[in-house]
Amino acid sequence: MKYFNVTVMERGQKRSELIKAKSKMNAVRIAKNKFPAAIISRAVETAAPVGETLSGILGRIKKTFKTKIPINDKISTIRQIAVMTDAGIPITDTLEDVAENTDNPRLKEIYYKMNSDINAGNSMSDAIEPYVEEFGQVALAMTKLGERTGNISESYFKLAKILESIRDNTRKFKKAIRTPLITLAAMAIAFTILIMVVVPKFKDIFDKFKTDLPIPTQILLKLEWALNNYGLLILAILVGGIFAIKYFYQNNMDFKYKMDKLMIHPKFYLINKAIFLSTMHRYNLVFGELVRSGIPVSEALETAVGMVDNLAIKEKLLTVNANIGRGMNLAEAFALTGLYQNMLLQMIKAGEAGGQLDAMLEKVTDYYDMEFQDLIDNLAAYIEPVLLFFIAGLVLLMALGIFMPMWDLGKAVKG
Repeated sequence: MKYFNVTVMERGQKRSELIKAKSKMNAVRIAKNKFPAAIISRAVETAAPVGETLSGILGRIKKTFKTKIPINDKISTIRQIAVMTDAGIPITDTLEDVAENTDNPRLKEIYYKMNSDINAGNSMSDAIEPYVEEFGQVALAMTKLGERTGNISESYFKLAKILESIRDNTRKFKKAIRTPLITLAAMAIAFTILIMVVVPKFKDIFDKFKTDLPIPTQILLKLEWALNNYGLLILAILVGGIFAIKYFYQNNMDFKYKMDKLMIHPKFYLINKAIFLSTMHRYNLVFGELVRSGIPVSEALETAVGMVDNLAIKEKLLTVNANIGRGMNLAEAFALTGLYQNMLLQMIKAGEAGGQLDAMLEKVTDYYDMEFQDLIDNLAAYIEPVLLFFIAGLVLLMALGIFMPMWDLGKAVKG
């Protein structure tokens, strides 16, 4: 949204009104509706008020560190809605009961508000739309499908199934990288303690040497000096850097796009493959389920791409719908993205030709899931060489930094 100074002439007096709008024409339209008896002469874009700017920054910071609703809580309430509506219980009674029984305060607030909106005459899709950020685009799509078919329970059972698949893959990935991360953290802490405790013991001895110290020893002494004099500052910079990256990643689209593009670059060992496979599995899972449920392909594509978090991949997938609108078939549009292997494209093409697109999309989803599971199951074997190289480097640096001067001293004494 932008801010405009709109010049208003009313009862012979000219004044300026600050209007918040998407465009200049929109600002003029808002001013005319707000002051129907006035003449609107012009609208000039201006900077946002200081209060609004500060409020926006504080709001974005709060959003950055806001606790997300646990996916297990969402799945649990969605399954409850599916079961209760399948039993013939009215949706208003269902939502009220789910709100009363859930322990999550945010979900409780959302379901009470949805119930209130439905009682006021809104549809269920209209009621859930303000909470797309919490539930995802797929929840809105499945709700609309349930309203269209008159079977909310079946749509919500499918929604729960989709969310469970996403949750299971996320959980497996986190579990797989937990041990390597703990190992790296333990090594970093141990190395830091050695630098700050052991190296100072040898510092006085090293200071007595009248020859140039070996490079590993110079590195250790410089690290010891930096950590002892600026340790807290270095820690603050590291923590601040992490928070800054997280803030800009969530609030700056240019920064997020560059980071997302970097994370899927071939040079990012394992990380690029894990992100690509998990993203493509999620995209094809949602797309296939929506097509199977009877949602038109163009609408299913639009909803599925909303589930893609990586902007670099999302940019490519957004071209699919546009190319289909130009007359291409689905396989051709997917081929132009460069994200699908030829084998998968042939499967999708065969599914389109034979009227079994949903079945072929299920096979494509299974392929990405199989590749992702294989990556997760063998993650330890892939990471082990990197960990060993890192640990060996730290140990070698410490050993050479301490013992090389001792060897030189021994040679000097013998000489």
